[in-house]
Amino acid sequence: MRVLVLNEHDVNELLTVQECIAVMEDALAALARGEVHNPLRQKTVGPNAAGLLGLMPAYRGGARPLYGLKEVCVFPGNPARGLDTHLGAVLLHDGQTGELLAMVNAAAVTAIRTAAVSAVATRLLARPDASVLAILGTGVQGRAHLEAIPLVREIREVRMFSRGSNGPTRSAEEAVRGADIVVTATSSKEPVLKLEWLSPGTHINAVGSSIPSARELDGATLAAASLFVDRRESTVNESGEYLFALKEGAISGPDHIRGEIGEILTGTVGGRKSPREITLFKSLGLAVEDLAAAAFLYDKATRLGRGIALDF
Repeated sequence: MRVLVLNEHDVNELLTVQECIAVMEDALAALARGEVHNPLRQKTVGPNAAGLLGLMPAYRGGARPLYGLKEVCVFPGNPARGLDTHLGAVLLHDGQTGELLAMVNAAAVTAIRTAAVSAVATRLLARPDASVLAILGTGVQGRAHLEAIPLVREIREVRMFSRGSNGPTRSAEEAVRGADIVVTATSSKEPVLKLEWLSPGTHINAVGSSIPSARELDGATLAAASLFVDRRESTVNESGEYLFALKEGAISGPDHIRGEIGEILTGTVGGRKSPREITLFKSLGLAVEDLAAAAFLYDKATRLGRGIALDF
C-alpha cells in the first residue's frame, strides 16, 4: 500500500485560500444535503496535561466514498514556544477498501480551511459594501483571515489587535469600533468583544474558541446578533459562546440559531435581512472540512507529482 505524505510546506503551496473557499462551499453544501456523516468530535485530556488530543472523523459517500480522520493536539501555550496551537495529521482513507491514501499536516490544513470557511460566511452574510476589517488575534488564524477575507469583500482598511502586541491599534475596542467585519481569533477563555463596540450592520466571524469552557463573545452579543453556525449539533454541544449564553438566559435555546452556512448555500435558509442587522458566524470547525481539504490535496498532489509516497 502506497501512502502519500504531505507536509506543511506541501499544504501551503498546493491549497490556496481561493481554491479552499470553493472546496469548503462544496463540503458545507454537501453537509446540508445530508451527503456526509460528521459525528461530534471526541477529546482526551490527560490529568494535568498542558493540552488535549481531539479526534474528528467524517465520511462522504457518493461515486467516490472517502473516510477522513483528523487527530489533532491542541496546546494553548504553544505560541510561546514558537509552535502552532493545533498540531497533528489528517488521515484520508478509501471509502470502498479502507486503504490509507494520505497523511496530511493538520496544522496547515486547519489554518487554511478555517479562514476559508469564514470567507464563505462573510461572502454570504456581510454587507456588500463592507470594507473595514478588524481582527482580534494576530496568531496563525489572525494572519490566515487577513489573507482570506479580502478575497470576498473589497477591504480598504484593516485593524489588528492582540494583547501584548505593540501594533498601531492600541485596544480591542479601537479595532472594533466602526468596523464592518470583525474576526475574533484569540485563545481567550473570556469574552474579548463587547456589544456596545459594534456598529449596526457588522458581521462577526467568531473562530477562536471551540470548547464548552471558553468563549470570545458574551451573552449580550450572542442575543443581539443573528446567529449562523457551521453545524447545529456541534454548536449546542461544543460552543462555549452558545452554552454560556444559554446558561445566563441571554438566549432561549436552539431556535436562536438562524441556520447553517450550508443551508444558506443550498437555499433552504436565508441570510442577512437588512443592512443594520448584526450577523454572527460561530465557527467550530468540522471533520468534513478536513476531509474535503485532504481529498483535494491528495488529488492535486498526485496530479502534480508532489509529496512523498511511502510503502506502508
